[in-house]
Formats: sequence, C-alpha cells, structure tokens
Amino acid sequence: MDASQPTLLRLPLFPLGSVLYPGGLLPMQIFEVRYLDMIRRCHEAGEPFGVVCLSQGREVRQRESRGPTAGDGFAAEAFFPLGTLARIDELHRPGPGLMLIRCTGTQRFRVERSEQQRFGLWVGDVELLPDDAVVPVPADLAFTCEALQALVRNIEHSIELSSEAGAEVPILKPYRWDDCGWLANRWCEMLPLNPALKHRFMALDSPVLRLELVADTLGQMGFALPR
Repeated sequence: MDASQPTLLRLPLFPLGSVLYPGGLLPMQIFEVRYLDMIRRCHEAGEPFGVVCLSQGREVRQRESRGPTAGDGFAAEAFFPLGTLARIDELHRPGPGLMLIRCTGTQRFRVERSEQQRFGLWVGDVELLPDDAVVPVPADLAFTCEALQALVRNIEHSIELSSEAGAEVPILKPYRWDDCGWLANRWCEMLPLNPALKHRFMALDSPVLRLELVADTLGQMGFALPR
C-alpha cells in the first residue's frame, strides 16, 4: 500500500451488481445471514462498510453444481478493485431476518487485499482515495447540467402526482449543479450503463474527464448536443 494514503484494514465488503458513487443514495434490503450481523455491527459502531461491484457471481449466494465454486459449494464471486464507503444513515427492522437500510456513498477506495471468510462474508484491506477536486462545469458541458436539472424536475413533478408512499428523487440534496464530479456521478447513477462501464467512469481521477465521457454517452443515447 502507498503509505501516503490512509488505509482501512479488514473493511467489511458488500459486493453488488451496481456501482455506488460518492454522494450517492443507496437503499438496501438485507436478508442474507452473512450480511445481517455485519450491518448490525457497522451500524452500532457508527462505521462504514465498502460497496464493490461484482465482476463475477450474483448478489445473493447461489449453490453451484457446475463451473467454478468458492470451495464450499457456492458459485465463485469476484469484484472490481475500486469501491466506495457506504455510511448507514437509517436502519429499520420490519421483521425477523430483515433489515431495511439507507446509505450514503462517501469516499472511494482501492482494494489492495481481500479475503472471503466462512459463510461468505468478504473483508478487505483498502487504500482510501482522495475526494474529487471541485471543478466548475465548463461552458461546453453546461448542457449536461441543464439536462439533469430538467430530469430532476420531471421526477419531482411525477412524485407530486403520484400516490406512491415513500417515493423520492434518487439524488441526495444539496444539489451541486456547478461541480463536475458531482454532476458526472449523478448522471452515472441515472444512466442505464453496464456496471463495468460505470466502474471505469468511477475509477477516473479527473472529474472533468468523467463528465466529458458522460457527455459523449448522452450524445450516443440521443440527447441533443449543443451546436
């Protein structure tokens, strides 16, 4: 590990089929035995856990009769090397063996070493990565801000007309419309991108480059680009 960067040892890891970005909202239902105690301990200690994106396997452990296994009869799991710390903001227990949690993504990290323990829980030694520099959105990328603002207004309007209990905009306030990194991260969460591509975007250290690639993706998906 790079001694110049903070490290966390034996951080509990939660592999998902999606990518959590810093500043992102993550609601989850916890029911697997391997995670119930882990989440309880993290919540009681006020400590985060790490979210990593699966490159192999599924979120819920599967018995495997064919193909590679983890050595205990379950399908093998693997994940991409970058992840994000998840802070537990709310935890509810609606019934035995079930937790409902609401988390916020905080800081990116790189997994240096990982180990799958008995019963399938992953832990890792991770290097924390610096936060994105706050960079104003360049004029030629301003349309990405305007488009996301319009999308949020449409969602808010739909929620007002809906009778669905608990519906909310899937973007946490405060909105930071003139921050390249924040804006790029929110688009990456909203766009229907392959998880591997979302991980590649998150791995970029330049928030401007991340937003430029988001802009290219929006163009490929048919959003009107400025002339």
